[in-house]
Amino acid sequence: MQTISEAAAYTLQFINQTHRSVFLTGKAGTGKTTLLKEIIQTTHKNTVVVAPTGIAALNAGGVTIHSMFQLPFGGFIPDNSSPQFSESTKFETKATLRRHFKMSGLKKSVIRNMELLVIDEVSMLRADLLDAMDYMMQSVRKKNTPFGGVQVLYIGDLLQLPPVIRDEEWRTLKTYYKGKFFFHSHVVQQNPPLYIELSKIFRQTDDTFISVLNNLRNNQISQEDIQTLNQYVKPDFDLKANKGYITLTTHNNKADSMNAQALQDLDGKLVSYNPAITGDFPDKIFPVEQELKLKVGAQVMFVKNDLSFDKHYFNGKMGLIKSLGSQEILVHFPEENKTIEVEKYEWQNIRYKVDATTKEIEEEVLGTFVHYPIKLAWAITVHKSQGLTFDKAALDVSQVFLPGQAYVALSRLRSLEGLILLSPLRMNGISNDQDVMDYALNKASDSFLASALHFETKNFIHNYLINTFDWSDLAQEWRNHKFSYSEKSEISEKSKHATWAKKQTEVIEQLLDPSKKFISQLNKLFGQETVDLNHISERIGAAFTYFLKPMDELVFEILWKIEEVKRIKKVKAFYDELIVLEELQTKAVLRLMKAKLLIETVVAGETISKEKLTSSEIKKYISRKTEAIQNQFKELNITLIDDDKDVQRYTAKKVKTAVTKKSTVQETYELWVEKKSIAEIATIRVLTKQTIYSHFVKLIQTKAVAISEVLPEDKLQNLAAAFAGYREESLNALMEKHGQKFSWEEARMYKASLN
Repeated sequence: MQTISEAAAYTLQFINQTHRSVFLTGKAGTGKTTLLKEIIQTTHKNTVVVAPTGIAALNAGGVTIHSMFQLPFGGFIPDNSSPQFSESTKFETKATLRRHFKMSGLKKSVIRNMELLVIDEVSMLRADLLDAMDYMMQSVRKKNTPFGGVQVLYIGDLLQLPPVIRDEEWRTLKTYYKGKFFFHSHVVQQNPPLYIELSKIFRQTDDTFISVLNNLRNNQISQEDIQTLNQYVKPDFDLKANKGYITLTTHNNKADSMNAQALQDLDGKLVSYNPAITGDFPDKIFPVEQELKLKVGAQVMFVKNDLSFDKHYFNGKMGLIKSLGSQEILVHFPEENKTIEVEKYEWQNIRYKVDATTKEIEEEVLGTFVHYPIKLAWAITVHKSQGLTFDKAALDVSQVFLPGQAYVALSRLRSLEGLILLSPLRMNGISNDQDVMDYALNKASDSFLASALHFETKNFIHNYLINTFDWSDLAQEWRNHKFSYSEKSEISEKSKHATWAKKQTEVIEQLLDPSKKFISQLNKLFGQETVDLNHISERIGAAFTYFLKPMDELVFEILWKIEEVKRIKKVKAFYDELIVLEELQTKAVLRLMKAKLLIETVVAGETISKEKLTSSEIKKYISRKTEAIQNQFKELNITLIDDDKDVQRYTAKKVKTAVTKKSTVQETYELWVEKKSIAEIATIRVLTKQTIYSHFVKLIQTKAVAISEVLPEDKLQNLAAAFAGYREESLNALMEKHGQKFSWEEARMYKASLN
């Protein structure tokens, strides 16, 4: 990661050691995306990432707001009225959301277990949509606090893409909202997040250029700035003669026709490439064109960063097509005199779920889209250039149509040296939205951040600890369960377990009084002028010892009961009730374990992080208990039904392996070590066999796997004979000659073994 700035360090601390919601912003090129990745990797909190559009969600590694919160498309009126609909506009209210929108158990479970919600590309988020999210979260979590008590991290640059609200919608919404941006929402107006701005720019280093961009961004552009930029005006600039320039224009059709024409003008054969799509990956979120059409000599750019150690390219890097084969694309970078083979990139469509054993939120891959991460690059719209970095660009900003578009277009460039303006820059049309400029005045100073961090950290630790010992909701769930055993249905299967439920409810109720006393003791200790953390740590240790045993036994009891009920027919509703109770009871015990680690971390003066708040006891807590129960079942000669399907009658079918944040090649390697075949790995990872073979090319190259482990001896002999004396950069000619004896994947693996 780039050297972390002070603002970035503050953001990480506010996320990990406070409950304060944060708005993280920063000019183009200040590293917002890099910091988001760092937060996701290091936070100890159950995190969900959402974004307003499918493509933005895909880029952030999350899901769309509408799918996560089951929200309908259309406006939201933040009250309980019955809205008026017209043919062209549709509005929901709290009342209609409550009545009509059913949420799956999986989503509810994720929302109940969520601790941090990250909203990326927040510039595009409408005020009414944010209020609808807030309402849904409060409803599902049954908590009447902003977002049901979840911390929110808003990320985005408000001077980039604004929200879209049609005029006819705005006519209704303006009676409820002062403006359309996320900060105009009722929830943000009443609970403003901490405003942190990343200011260190990693993209540009030229002070003159940075100054012009800052002035343009802040509506303070001077005549001198205009003169500086207009030195780069070249209306007759010949783009054909000057390779490596991309034209930034304001309209889609102009960019598309420029690319199509330039491709047509090239001699040579047109070659088409299509993606490998596995599982569920809707076409509306395809990250690149489905059909990639290329010719040798075409100007292309990469749309992702190179994830490999070599870092051959970055998002926005330009190159020229050097050669094309049916399964091979070589791109040449003239300025470095370097040619590389383009590797396919894997995009994942995910959903969130809660791990049954750790109660942590994790990702499940629903589908993958594997394609070359390149596109034609003679022209691109300003809109689609967001997040890209160019060395050379020609700007066609004569028809700028949105505030801030000139800023977005110019800020894509690394320096003024690579700039060409196809027409002089005029002052009209480049002013930014005044609401956004006014909101920027809320930016927190460093001294405020320092004092707020100290205060909020103390608050966070205090609240974390008292919430750990507050079991009133848990006890109420046990009571509800006890009362659910209907006396009338004495003959029902469930009624046989009423005594058990009564006994467990008494156990939790007996803990309520001592836990309340302990909470008031904690409140006193935190209320003192000087908080003695060592003394608090001792008290937590004692409380942990006192409460863990009975709480732990309740988990054992309920897991035992679940094992019993699995073997009984026609009690699905009973089983489901037990599962909900088990989730709550286990969460309470795991929270107890984490609270002890939290206070120990704080006392040791260490940073609160994911690593510090976990242990092998926490990770293996449920699996060890389940194993112990199954062993006891065997000892007691309780029939363990051989038919696994029967025992697992009520449990969900095993879902695909959850993906942790390892590299895609590493995940394939770990499955290979477990002796899984290439076909099995492809099924588990929701990828094609061809994609898995491309991972083996890298594993063979790094000597993690020997080629003899993957290919049989006769195949290796064929490959050795074909490669003898072959010196070409491209495998095209070799495959044309020997394509019947081995596949492209096998040839690539063999070539990797030679390096």
